[in-house]
Amino acid sequence: MPKSFNQKMRLLALIDIFNEFTDENHGLSLEQIQQKLSEKEIKADRKTLYVDFDNLEDYGLDIVKGNEGRTTIYSLASRPFELAELKLLVDSVQSAKFISEHKSQALIKKLSSPAMVSKYQADGLKRQVFMSGRVKSMNESILLSIDKIHEAIKSGKQIYFQYFQWNAKKQVELKHNGEPYYVSPWALIWDNENYYLVAFDSGAQKVKHYRVDKMKNMRIVDKIQEGLEQKRNFNVAEYSQAAFGMYGGERVSVTLEADKNLVGVIIDRFGKDVSIYERSNNKVEAWVEIMLSPQFLGWVTGFGSGMRIVKPQKAVDAMKDLIQELSSMYDK
Repeated sequence: MPKSFNQKMRLLALIDIFNEFTDENHGLSLEQIQQKLSEKEIKADRKTLYVDFDNLEDYGLDIVKGNEGRTTIYSLASRPFELAELKLLVDSVQSAKFISEHKSQALIKKLSSPAMVSKYQADGLKRQVFMSGRVKSMNESILLSIDKIHEAIKSGKQIYFQYFQWNAKKQVELKHNGEPYYVSPWALIWDNENYYLVAFDSGAQKVKHYRVDKMKNMRIVDKIQEGLEQKRNFNVAEYSQAAFGMYGGERVSVTLEADKNLVGVIIDRFGKDVSIYERSNNKVEAWVEIMLSPQFLGWVTGFGSGMRIVKPQKAVDAMKDLIQELSSMYDK
């Protein structure tokens, strides 16, 4: 077997050894490295290993030399991701509602592989994030759907898909009698732990949004996107901010009156650019753009007497109607 081939195999084996068995807190002596190479039926003397270490450093591996007592040890000091960053990624994957349990485990296994962490650090990634009241998605194809949507947006193509909902028997029911939706995808929005597709519906001549985890059998259609004139004047951030829980409705400019201690809540919901006026009675007024929906009204009522809608009258009347409807329900 050619000498150059053996050298390449030895270098690859060394990379695997450094990845799996060393990190900033764990190293290997030359003898231990030789032993692990021997287990792979590869021989190397000390002088050869010194040259190999230099070659690996030239290649970009951060190999450092240290001491444990009188023994010199070698280790891989840094990786593409720090351990704290990987822990954050693992927690995010585990707690993300739109990723199924099966896919979560597969992703975490990849994040815990020797290419990412040593075997010692991998134990620290076996974490359990408790999700209060949250259920993992059962749609295994959601990551592929997201990828296709990005591809369609980039290429300026349309997509089609079937859209479903759950019935009382916990069975999937296709909407529109299973007929596919044809839309021009514009953007993806992450809201309330779900992915939503914002797209132009040519038939309705309007912008709509769809939960990605409720899409099935998505395909990219070889048709140019439509609604490009509307897209030029479309602001994704404003759309996301106005749609409470991504429920649609009539777009309305609303004036809110709230206790001064709720300023942080308003800024959290509408951003720092929201117009807020401080009044003398320990109250503030805020002017916001929203889609008038039961979800928005429910958000306001959640603060009790601490927040109310001042105008326009249609929004005030909608709130009165909701309160009256709820009151009549509980009076029965």
